[in-house]
Amino acid sequence: MNRPTAPAPTAAPASVENALLSRRSVRAFLPAPVPRSTVERLLALAARSASNSNCQPWQVHVVTGEAKRSLTAALLRAHSGNDDGRGRDYTYQPPQDGWREPFRSRRRRFGESLYRDVLGIRAEDTTARLVHHRRNYDFFGAPVGLVLTTSRHPQQSALVDAGLFLQALMLAARGDGLDTCPQASLIDFSPVLRRHLQIPEDQLIVCGLALGYADPEHPLNQLRMPREPVASFATFHGDDAE
Repeated sequence: MNRPTAPAPTAAPASVENALLSRRSVRAFLPAPVPRSTVERLLALAARSASNSNCQPWQVHVVTGEAKRSLTAALLRAHSGNDDGRGRDYTYQPPQDGWREPFRSRRRRFGESLYRDVLGIRAEDTTARLVHHRRNYDFFGAPVGLVLTTSRHPQQSALVDAGLFLQALMLAARGDGLDTCPQASLIDFSPVLRRHLQIPEDQLIVCGLALGYADPEHPLNQLRMPREPVASFATFHGDDAE
């Protein structure tokens, strides 16, 4: 059932450190709208990101209202097998059984935290897991959905540039009290995105992004995943190595 539209929550601007510490992938949003002027300002801030030789290869497609509902319907049809829209523009990750340690254990811990601990869904309950997964294609109920693409011409440097842009956009959103969820699941149906958003073939579809105000009462938004300590991934070289 649709919840009534609520006024946008207010929040004090976040520092860069607070934005980093408070950013998380939100999977349940309030129906409060996000003004187009706000989205445009956040995109302008994200466009300050570094890029190879200042190429700025990114493009962003923003969907709201009826355009978002139409895209969601098409994605769900394809997910149900009623459309020939499956396919990715690039190899995003290994197959399910192809993950190595420590990544396999980290993924398993995330899946257990999300499905078992937060949603109360048993591992064998594939129907309930599928119901949750399908929420990806409505951008988890966020009022704004974005699809990030990048030019194929700069080759893999463009993916690095797109990642920098994406992170900057998520942090800028936190500065406004907004939340986000980057979504790789959308690229499983790149032909659908390409048709609906008229994305040319020379653009690589990188990922989606949900944008809006987090629903503070939804149990999904209580999920917090740990981060590895600096000592586990950083090697210091030089006089200050000790």
